[in-house]
Amino acid sequence: MKQLRWGMIGGGKGAFIGGAHRIAAKIANSYEFIGGVLDVDFERAKEFALEENLDLQRVYPDMDSFIRGEKSMPSNQRMEVVSIVTPNFLHFTQAKKLLQNGFHVICEKPVTFTSSEATELKELAESNQLVFCLTHTYTGYPMVREMKRRIESGAVGTLQRVDVQYLQGWINPIIHGGEAKLATWRLDPAVSGISSCMGDIGVHAFNLLEYTTGLKVKKVLAVLNNLKPENPLDLDGNVLLQFDENLTGIIRSSQIATGEENNLQISVYGTKGGFHWEQEHPNELKMLHEGAPFEVIKPGYDFLSDFAKESFVLPPGHPEGIYEAFGNLYKGAAKAIRKMSLAPGQFPGIDDGIRGMRFIESVVESHRENNTWVSL
Repeated sequence: MKQLRWGMIGGGKGAFIGGAHRIAAKIANSYEFIGGVLDVDFERAKEFALEENLDLQRVYPDMDSFIRGEKSMPSNQRMEVVSIVTPNFLHFTQAKKLLQNGFHVICEKPVTFTSSEATELKELAESNQLVFCLTHTYTGYPMVREMKRRIESGAVGTLQRVDVQYLQGWINPIIHGGEAKLATWRLDPAVSGISSCMGDIGVHAFNLLEYTTGLKVKKVLAVLNNLKPENPLDLDGNVLLQFDENLTGIIRSSQIATGEENNLQISVYGTKGGFHWEQEHPNELKMLHEGAPFEVIKPGYDFLSDFAKESFVLPPGHPEGIYEAFGNLYKGAAKAIRKMSLAPGQFPGIDDGIRGMRFIESVVESHRENNTWVSL
């Protein structure tokens, strides 16, 4: 199949997440990297473009020149889909311009600064019949997708409890290092938004639980922790979840969990059994049973759901990881752009972005209102 002409906003030389997007696009094998706005420093952008063997005519200093340059080209040459890999405060304006000018969008999370901005992007994407993919990467893991399908089929019965944790410790050296704490934009509300911990990783936990269970959180009660008075944003927090009167859950998230790397775990319990999955051991899905040993389910086997089977490429015993999961989202977005048949849950979209922003806003509101229940 002819590859989609693809560009990036941000994510240039030295950017970890930009590299992750490019690897994911290569794994998906559906994208040709053309160019974009690759750095705020145009000279660095051009250096990077030469390293990537890009045509310098397709590398632009800013969004306006990008739009003008690409729209001046014949439709069979201009970029079709663009990934936004910039700090949070830029997502809305960049996505809006791209959608208004006919480009499909793949965007880093959180999608915007507010849920109202996210809703505006949804309206633009729908009115222009464009695909909007949000990179909640963990939904691309085969065993996460297997858990989703088994829960849908009733494998663990009626759900009774959901418990998700996402613990990191990377911000410790920054906040305890004096002036160095200003070195990360994650701690700047003008760039990051109203939340650091919940806006960066707590929202991943929220998305993962709604994705796998199919449930919608109705209310949250949050206790957040900035650790020090001078820290403007939360670095740690616990969020109680209310689905209905018979189902509750919790999200525990931290960027100051000393020694933790990327400890995302989800546990789901029903009337007949449960599931447990850990991101740092992504190829093992534990299925729990009442009065019997638990199972360990792994990718690569024919007994898995069709959705899980199409999400791995290697035989049993050959680990696949974060880049392959990322690539599954890019594969899904490519199928949608080509108007091919999609399985439910193929990639997160703008509706997931709206839910994520409502979660962040509700959590912050709950904490500010003396830890009261707030509806999403």
